[in-house]
Amino acid sequence: MFMVLVSKWKLAKPIDHHLLKNKKEKARMKFSDLFRKKSISKILKEIELGNSDAENIPLAKHLGVKDLTAFGIAAIIGAGIFSTIGNASADGGPGVIFLFIFTALACGFAAFAYAEFASMVPVSGSAYTYSYVAFGELIAWIIGWALIMEYAVGNVTVAVSWSDYFTGLLDSIHIGSIHGFHIPEWASIDFVSASKHFSTATIEIAKGSNVSDLPAAVQTGFLAWKGAPEIFGLKIIADIPAIAIIVFITWLVFIGIKETRNAANAMVVIKLCVVLLVIAVGIFYVDTENWNPFLPNGAGGVLKGVSAVFFAYIGFDAISTTAEECKNPQRDLPRGMMYAIIICTILYVLVALVLTGMVKYNQLAVGDPLAFVFGKLNLKWLSGIIAVSAVVAMTSVLLVFQLGQPRIWMSMSRDGLLPKAFSRIHPKHKTPSFATVVTGFVVAIPTLFVPGEIILDLCSMGTLFAFVLVCGGVLKLQNSPDRPEGKFRTPYLNGKYIVPCLMFVSAVLVFLFNKSWVENFFSMDSWELSKDKIPMWLFFALCMVMAILSFAKNLSLIPVLGLIFCFYMMAQIQLKSWFGFLIWLFIGLAIYFSFGVRNSKLKSRS
Repeated sequence: MFMVLVSKWKLAKPIDHHLLKNKKEKARMKFSDLFRKKSISKILKEIELGNSDAENIPLAKHLGVKDLTAFGIAAIIGAGIFSTIGNASADGGPGVIFLFIFTALACGFAAFAYAEFASMVPVSGSAYTYSYVAFGELIAWIIGWALIMEYAVGNVTVAVSWSDYFTGLLDSIHIGSIHGFHIPEWASIDFVSASKHFSTATIEIAKGSNVSDLPAAVQTGFLAWKGAPEIFGLKIIADIPAIAIIVFITWLVFIGIKETRNAANAMVVIKLCVVLLVIAVGIFYVDTENWNPFLPNGAGGVLKGVSAVFFAYIGFDAISTTAEECKNPQRDLPRGMMYAIIICTILYVLVALVLTGMVKYNQLAVGDPLAFVFGKLNLKWLSGIIAVSAVVAMTSVLLVFQLGQPRIWMSMSRDGLLPKAFSRIHPKHKTPSFATVVTGFVVAIPTLFVPGEIILDLCSMGTLFAFVLVCGGVLKLQNSPDRPEGKFRTPYLNGKYIVPCLMFVSAVLVFLFNKSWVENFFSMDSWELSKDKIPMWLFFALCMVMAILSFAKNLSLIPVLGLIFCFYMMAQIQLKSWFGFLIWLFIGLAIYFSFGVRNSKLKSRS
């Protein structure tokens, strides 16, 4: 009996080792699975054969280069030209045009990278799919999750801003004996803001202040809280105009790309006509004395508005999400992106010059600078046209962002990283129906309780992060033997010597012309004073790494500059927004490891 047990133990021993070895191999496979990549050739083959997960229902192809350019202009010309250009001009003076040009260069460099990927991989996934090809699944998920901040979450900010413009427009209408159509304060503000402003107002009133002496936003919140109806003791406060426009835009995107295209084209025509009218009329009121000094607050004043000005360019990348609805995506997507950025930059620069020429730059720190300037010159009729155009401009931004997000989710669902319902295509409208409806809810619900300004920087963070990774993806595939030839390729300029020289010259110039900033930046202060320098320390580290890699690997100059410029703008965003962005990413990783990693289509194929 003992001999039998021993023999069984001897037979079992090597089997246990084999099982242990398999477990280790599986563990290694699981880690490597996090960076499994999609094959470009397989993606192109799937496009030709159709997507089985979408029940062989393709997206409708209605878009040409003019439509794509219009989508880009629709996304870019919004709050930037009707609102944020004022504060940026007040900080930087007429020299703010250099900030627009700098930002356009950064976006242009990123657009080259987007265009190259769009030419190689003409599918709806945008930066998510591009990262899947270049870096692997985990990075693709991270960038897809970050894009939610750009499109869906960013649209919360746009919707709240649209509501402010719309309610202001209604208040300004005067027809006969009717003096404005006033929407009650409780029906045009979110719950959290109303509660916060009511508390602030109550404290100030207790100190002896009058309500009329309080800031306008605090007055609105106070009146909203006091005048709000109640149900079972709960205040009914909601930004109804914001919710209404979200519902309308979601419906428009749901019913078809053709209808969405037509609406976007019409709104772009209105916007361009008004902007050109502003330039044509304003140029006759320009006083060149107002341009002196051109840089009243130096380079620091110009760069102070970098976050706001960059937000004015957000959206051109949304064009790439419509790849499967383009007639010729490999040719038209690159052109549409470039044309949109060039046209919008020219208009931004001209408007900034006209504004700062019509009045002194320090008077432009207002929420509606165009209407303010022409109202100051007693051109009330033009102020009214501008107010209407601002509402149209914000609507078009909402439209393009609301168009982009469902297509990102559709692509993630096709890969198994999200539930299958997100890739469902409506049989009649040929749009990602379920994903579009969910996007509507994701945007509408936060407008009930989240102040729009809280997520402005987070939106910029998500966008810039996507730009950085797309530029990095082009560099990674630069010498890849599997890289297919698309119809567009970023012009190759060897950065071997140029990038290190640029880094050196930039460092010398900063030291010579802004020595006090250098001394302050590298001083060893307390943690409270030093922590806000972390993003810039990361930027300097990145510059050193890119200089070394450019020299060692002969990297292409344009995507390197795109990566560096975009990361610099990230470094200008306050540290608390970086922490908020990291928290957002951790939430996304939790979803990926609980669902995506187990349901990935690439895992089932391996």
